[in-house]
Amino acid sequence: METKFHVKLDALRAKLLEMAARAQHAVEFATVALLQRDVELAERVIKDDRLIDEIECEVDEMSLRLLALDTPVAVDLRSIVGMMRVAVNLERIGDQAVNIARQAKYLSSRPALPFEQNLEELCNVALDMLKTSIVALREGDSLLAREVCRMDEECDELDVEVIKELVNYMGYESPAVKRAVAAILSSRSLERVGDLATNIGEAVVFIVEGESIKHKVCSQHDRL
Repeated sequence: METKFHVKLDALRAKLLEMAARAQHAVEFATVALLQRDVELAERVIKDDRLIDEIECEVDEMSLRLLALDTPVAVDLRSIVGMMRVAVNLERIGDQAVNIARQAKYLSSRPALPFEQNLEELCNVALDMLKTSIVALREGDSLLAREVCRMDEECDELDVEVIKELVNYMGYESPAVKRAVAAILSSRSLERVGDLATNIGEAVVFIVEGESIKHKVCSQHDRL
């Protein structure tokens, strides 16, 4: 029989998943705005960020109430603490989506840069990492959460490639410096989305397995 505590815990989990869905949509829309030079979509991301912030406040309030009034232990305590960690990272992901959207607005008003293959690939990898981390959260799948950790290296490498390409371009095309810097800032935000998705994966492992893998590199055993 489900207790009142677990009803409230399920409500907290549902609220967190709502926040995750909004954060995912924000990144999806921001990357489309960046790649397709869509100003209206960029403005929507910026406007809707307040909804993510509001849900984070609700998650905090619900979590603190459960901790204060129900004194949870073991896996229930890990679940609440882990979900609070996830909420912090989702809010930051929303902020990075806004950063991307702002650069997308600027870039859409300027001539297009002559290359975007690596940037588009970085968009895809960062978004895939976020989606995977959210599925791992929803399903309580720690193996899938660990997979996000392994994906982060590819995201970092693509970020480096984008920056190198843009810096080289600025060297012989000085009028494009401002546009290149805007693209670099977008790349850095995408790399940060990957880092934050990794943090969510780490929180899922903590909730499910009770193990903290923060700041740890995936071992060879993890890769098998």
